Amino acid sequence: MKRSTFLQALAAAPMAASVSAAQSTYKPKRINRAVELLASGQPIYYTGGHGGYEEGKKMAGTWADYINYEMEHGPLDFTALRGFMKGLVDGGPTRSGHRTPAVIATLPVLGVSAAHMHANFWVVQQALLCGIHGILMCHARDPEAIKIFVSSARYVNSKPHPGLPEGMLGNGSQGYPSSIWGISPQEYMKRADPWPLNPDGEFLLGLKIEDKYALANAEKVAAVPGIGFAEWGPGDMGLSLAKPDGHGPNSELDPAMKAARARVLAACKASKIAFLNTVRTGDVEEMIKEGVMIGSGGQEAAEKGRKYTKRTMPW
Repeated sequence: MKRSTFLQALAAAPMAASVSAAQSTYKPKRINRAVELLASGQPIYYTGGHGGYEEGKKMAGTWADYINYEMEHGPLDFTALRGFMKGLVDGGPTRSGHRTPAVIATLPVLGVSAAHMHANFWVVQQALLCGIHGILMCHARDPEAIKIFVSSARYVNSKPHPGLPEGMLGNGSQGYPSSIWGISPQEYMKRADPWPLNPDGEFLLGLKIEDKYALANAEKVAAVPGIGFAEWGPGDMGLSLAKPDGHGPNSELDPAMKAARARVLAACKASKIAFLNTVRTGDVEEMIKEGVMIGSGGQEAAEKGRKYTKRTMPW
C-alpha cells in the first residue's frame, strides 16, 4: 500500500469507527424514517427514484431520508414499484437501522375535484399497497378531494375523525406491504394510517399547492386532517401564474411567485404541517430558520442542514 493511501485510511479509521458505533447503538423508533425525524422536530431531505428491483437495491444506502418515486409524469407501473420496494429491503437496512428509506410517490391522480378523487382513489391505494410510506398529491385544489385522498389511505375500521369520510382500505390488502415493512399483516393494519392524524400512523401524505386554483384554497387544503406536509410547486406555479420558473433563490423570485410561496408557507405553519422547499448549501440554514422542514437540493446541502440542527440519527 502506498504511504499516502495508508495515511488516508488511517485518518478515516476513527470516523468510520464512530459511524459504525452510531449505527450499532441507534434503534429506530418507527418504520417510517421521515415521520420519525419530523415527529422529533428534525428537518428531512429527499432524493428522486424510479424503476424496479435493481434500482431499489442500489438506492437502499441512499444519503436521503426519503425517496420521491415519480409516477405523475412517469409510468404508472405498480409491478415496478413493488420490485423497487423489494430491492430496498434486500439492499438494506439503512445506516440508521431502518428496514428501508421512506418512499413517497407522486401519481397522475390530481386533487382537482371530489369527483376525480372518487373515481381514482384506487390508484392511491394500489401505490400504498406496494409497501411505500406515503403519497404526494399533485395540484391539490379542492378540500373535498383532499378529504377523499386521506380516507383512501385509511382502513375502514380506523378511528373516525369529524369531517373525514370513512376509511376505504379493506381486508386482504395488507399482505404484500406488511412483508416490505417487516411486520405482521395485523400490525400493518394498525400502522397503515396517516401521521400526524394518527400519532402512531406511518403514512406521510403531502400536497402540491402548485397552481392558482390550489393557491386560492391553500389554507383549506393544508388544514385537512391527515395531511403532513405541503409544497408550493415552483415549476407548475410559474406556469399557472404566467411567471418564470421559481426554483431559484427567493431573492430572485417574481413578486407574484414570492407572494405565492409565502402564502403556502403561512398555510403550513397555521396547520402545523411541514413545508417543503429547495435548499442549497448556501441557504439551507436560512431556509430552516424560516420554517422549511423538508428539503430538496442534494446531499451536500442535506449534510450541512443535519449538522446545523444537531441531528443524532445516523445518516
